[in-house]
Amino acid sequence: MQTHTKKNFKKKQERMENGSRNRENGSRNVLKPMDSEQLREHGYRMVDFVADYYKTIESFPVLSQVQPGYLHNLLPDSAPDHPETVEQVLDDVKTKILPGVTHWQSPSFFAYYPSNSSVAGFLGEMLSAGLGIVGFSWVTSPAATELEMIVLDWVAKLLNLPDQFLSKGKGGGVIQGSASEAVLVVMIAARDKVLRSVGKNSLGKLVVYSSDQTHSALQKACQISGIHPENCRVLKADSSTNFALRPELLQEAISRDLEAGLIPFFLCGNVGTTSSTAVDPLGALGKIAKSNGMWFHVDAAYAGSACICPEYRQYIDGVETADSFNMNAHKWFLTNFDCSLLWVKDQYALTEALSTNPEFLKNKASQANLVVDYKDWQIPLGRRFRSLKLWMVLRLYGAETLKSYIRNHIKLAKVLEQLVSQDPNFEVITPRIFALVCFRMVPIDNDEKKCNSRNLELLEAVNSSGKLFMSHTDLSGKIVLRCAIGAPLTEEKHVKESWQVIQEKASYLLPK
Repeated sequence: MQTHTKKNFKKKQERMENGSRNRENGSRNVLKPMDSEQLREHGYRMVDFVADYYKTIESFPVLSQVQPGYLHNLLPDSAPDHPETVEQVLDDVKTKILPGVTHWQSPSFFAYYPSNSSVAGFLGEMLSAGLGIVGFSWVTSPAATELEMIVLDWVAKLLNLPDQFLSKGKGGGVIQGSASEAVLVVMIAARDKVLRSVGKNSLGKLVVYSSDQTHSALQKACQISGIHPENCRVLKADSSTNFALRPELLQEAISRDLEAGLIPFFLCGNVGTTSSTAVDPLGALGKIAKSNGMWFHVDAAYAGSACICPEYRQYIDGVETADSFNMNAHKWFLTNFDCSLLWVKDQYALTEALSTNPEFLKNKASQANLVVDYKDWQIPLGRRFRSLKLWMVLRLYGAETLKSYIRNHIKLAKVLEQLVSQDPNFEVITPRIFALVCFRMVPIDNDEKKCNSRNLELLEAVNSSGKLFMSHTDLSGKIVLRCAIGAPLTEEKHVKESWQVIQEKASYLLPK
């Protein structure tokens, strides 16, 4: 208690000294709410800071090594009364914030899925922040709405999506914050669409279907949408189909529910599941959905980016049967978070479920139905000018560069896959499709329980080293290590060096 009091006293003393120094510098140095010359000066300083960060990013432990609550001991317990300088803040970023940062842009970040940052994406974010618009309807910034429509059409054409998803017809695209938001808004649209036919009192009969490999965002969407937990059909997928959903299993579940008087209304298919990049058979699933009057949503949050490459387009074959399609440009498409792309064939289904029209938002263009108001395609009202960064990525890199970028990561994943396959102490668990390699240390004496524990120990040892960061999953009871290659700075040397760390840490866990 005494030590804690001393720390607080020291922090207050430091703040008083800082405030005194700042006041001595005079009011001319005080940061104004907005001043073009101050923005120029400090903007240059911030760009230098970020550039220096990227230049030295490999010097940081990839996974933050701090303990919970570390920052409370370093920062004051109340806001400053007087202005501090940008230099003071950046000094605190260096000494207090960066130690608590896990470095997602590190070339040795292999956990979860990548969250790409790029020069073009950063410039787009900077421009969006600089313009400072809130583009919830066309009239609030016509360029924001129209640019979003245009760039979503551009990406749809790169993916060779059906024309029904383009803005020239009844469909179109919209930028959401995440795939979780995307699946939520289309589920609400699907729910309201079916309830208009069968009556609102039938909510308790609506049934949702997916494989057990589907992202947990679907479960959250069901909770928010009021779908009864007992009406969520999570169908088992296994290694016999590389963890893809079997159409016959879906058909059996639907038939049982129809016999029980329930209403099948929503199916989520996957292209590149989180655990293992499994790809569901979209065409077969879509036919079943259509024959039962269900909304078919395709979640391609990670792997959708790869499908701009002609050789990987096959993995979204059957997308023509879908009602909605989603991919995250902020994962593997060099577009800074957040930028989740959602396309629907029937924009009316979205706007009917999500639109509001209070007096204070009414305007001539909207009232005359001459424009798109994206506020009616999403949960919140406000929205940022996110299309700017996607537009800049597409223009400053071009489609061919983006394809090469994706192909390079897949090539690096093949390198890792080969290294794992050559080591008798390890095994690849699922066939690699894109740039994720799922592997583990092999069991000793067929003891799967000990094998799972050993792999978790290995993961902990690898991540604690600070040299790389991976995550894990469970596939049919097997604990599997996931190495997702996709950071912009990753090169072959980083993959090979990381594999050496994995082998080294594994050697301590093998029987002597």
